[in-house]
Amino acid sequence: MKAGFVEKLIGRLGKIGPEEVQNYFLRLAQEKGFLETVFNSIQEGIIVTDSKGRITYLNDAACQLFGLEAEDSLGKRLDERVRGLDWNALSREGAVSRDMEIFYPTNRFINFYSVPLVIERQDSVAGDAVPGPRSATAATGERVGHAIILRDITESRRTEQQTIESERLNALTLLAAGVAHEIGNPLNSLNIHLQLIEREARKLDGAKGAELQESVEVARAEINRLDSIITQFLRAIRPTRPQLRPENINTIVEEAVRFFALEIKDRDVVVEQELRSDLPLLELDRDQMKQAFYNVIKNSFEAMKSRGILRIRTDLDESHVIVRFTDTGGGISAENLSRVFEPYFTTKTSGTGLGLLIVRRIVREHGGELSIESSEGKGLTLTIRLPHIDRRVRMLEAGDSSSKLSAS
Repeated sequence: MKAGFVEKLIGRLGKIGPEEVQNYFLRLAQEKGFLETVFNSIQEGIIVTDSKGRITYLNDAACQLFGLEAEDSLGKRLDERVRGLDWNALSREGAVSRDMEIFYPTNRFINFYSVPLVIERQDSVAGDAVPGPRSATAATGERVGHAIILRDITESRRTEQQTIESERLNALTLLAAGVAHEIGNPLNSLNIHLQLIEREARKLDGAKGAELQESVEVARAEINRLDSIITQFLRAIRPTRPQLRPENINTIVEEAVRFFALEIKDRDVVVEQELRSDLPLLELDRDQMKQAFYNVIKNSFEAMKSRGILRIRTDLDESHVIVRFTDTGGGISAENLSRVFEPYFTTKTSGTGLGLLIVRRIVREHGGELSIESSEGKGLTLTIRLPHIDRRVRMLEAGDSSSKLSAS
């Protein structure tokens, strides 16, 4: 292997005159600047540490992934700058590859690959090798640090999760037909017989008739509850095509809020609406979108219990209309936040775990996006982005840099 500049310099240390030192330093500075430019231009994060886990170098991509400042991080231990990283366990092993989930500055999945750096200790007379850091895969010797490569695998991980979710929903769809038939028909029969019992109860006088009527009402309430659960279940998994018509999103928001007027009064909740007046009409299924807003508002009320504030804001950017719901409830922990769209996952004692699944399905069927930001004890913000421009294909001007990216 051809020796590099540094190796040649080390080999000539005893022969360098004072007048040559400045030239060598300039050459070293140029090479260092060139390497930093290369490292900062790649998308993968790169971190180099010493043997004690202190950061000696990190590129721009690593700073962005972990929300770090390079100047503040140099010389600090990596596990102090990246909370939750078990550096002691990782540093005891050789080459390590781990997938990790981070929640700051944004929720991402990252592949963390670490390899030890060692210094070869070979006889320079017997062999041509010179002392210098190498990866553990290339040589053995004294371990002087670690080189870490960070790769953002968020998209592939989410694609994998969507595939798993799709398989789950397909299984639930097959189950739904049986559930609707096996439970729905007996519920209808029970409801009919309750009506017959209610008629007989009205013929009875006194406490016995009132007691029987009360039992009928309890049974009917439970039947209605079961029917509601089945209805939600089917709505959550049935692939229904939206009936799209031009709609005003602000009007749908206002109608959804008015539906909860009595509950808002009973819970002593304040609903603040900041609805932008110049929003374009959107191609929506009015009933489905109203159902999505119902579920979001209901979740917010249940999270706030009473005396809370729900802020609903609509806005506009170049391609999407934005509907943002922010409540002052208890929020969701980072661990639970990644599971909120799983079927039947709920943090509420009486929840079905289908509400947000329904919301996301409706939003996706309208070509939109849904995101949730929350931290435990600090409320929750749910944002729905709906496209106002049907832009399946965008023609690029000649020479547009993004055209090169699209072709690659």
